Amino acid sequence: MATKDMILGKLQTLITQDFNDPKAAFAFFDEDGNGTLSKTEIVRLLKKAEISGLIRGFVANKLIEGYSKDGDEEVSWNEFKAALDEIKE
Repeated sequence: MATKDMILGKLQTLITQDFNDPKAAFAFFDEDGNGTLSKTEIVRLLKKAEISGLIRGFVANKLIEGYSKDGDEEVSWNEFKAALDEIKE
């Protein structure tokens, strides 16, 4: 099974290779433009990052659980940035 570090690494690779900056990546995956990433939008991001289809839903749930601090079950820009900052550590 994929590890958290491997998944975060793939996300980092996607963001650095396909986008000018993390904010551009966030905006691209925020399809409805509401300033947050829903589970559906996160699954799309994970697919683009080449995370296995078998675990995308599980990983999306874990990302929301781990980073959505306000309980809205979506990931805001600040929460997304916190996840990226964790990758850099």
